[in-house]
Amino acid sequence: MKISLITVVYNGEAFLQECFNSVKSQTYPDVEYLVIDGGSKDNTLRIIAENQAHIDYFISEADQGLYDAINKGIEKATGDIIGILNADDMFSGPDVLAAVAETFKNQPEIGGLYGDLHYIHPATGRIVRKWKSRNASFKDLENGWMPAHPTLYLKKSLFSKYGCYALDLGTTADYDLMLRFLYTHQTKTAYLPMLMVNMRVGGVSNKSLHSRWLAFVNDYKSLKRNKMPHPFRVLVKKKLSKLKQF
Repeated sequence: MKISLITVVYNGEAFLQECFNSVKSQTYPDVEYLVIDGGSKDNTLRIIAENQAHIDYFISEADQGLYDAINKGIEKATGDIIGILNADDMFSGPDVLAAVAETFKNQPEIGGLYGDLHYIHPATGRIVRKWKSRNASFKDLENGWMPAHPTLYLKKSLFSKYGCYALDLGTTADYDLMLRFLYTHQTKTAYLPMLMVNMRVGGVSNKSLHSRWLAFVNDYKSLKRNKMPHPFRVLVKKKLSKLKQF
């Protein structure tokens, strides 16, 4: 079972090598690694060149943002399973992808899986937030539950059936895709009870009050688009559920 892992980067020199190191440390052998660069102007391209032996596909060109770049990676991926590792994130250990593959092999009926996530301080590496997930069904999404997107692995066939990331929803494109796959189409998933990813805080959607408001608006649009009943109530529950992660 081949896993296609996609890393999207733009001017990511600060943490990209750590991301690459965590990919190279994985014990699972059947991994296709795709790196999609948005036309970086810093030392990102040099770092990529130094790690070229571990990269199966690479392109550097202007794009329409993070999710357009991810869609490019999905289009080029040849694996059975698609996963995403952000350029400033790291796997929690060397056996994450092995556990992903084993879960899919042992549960062939599932279309996706997800696990646990730690948010860490970008400078110190201190854990500032713990996202511990659980076994859930599509009905849990009606109560504001969602998996941690950086831990989500999906069968590639699902993208052919249900589409890729929407480009009109800004940073909410990941939430929209999860609603589409897991709620609208009720894709069966499994919870992998392990810490999978250490994610640095400071994402695009949290940079300012304006970006947070825009994310809130687009979350609402995503819920309406996927015909979720009582979307405002769901959105409030979604926001409140994050409080217990601190």
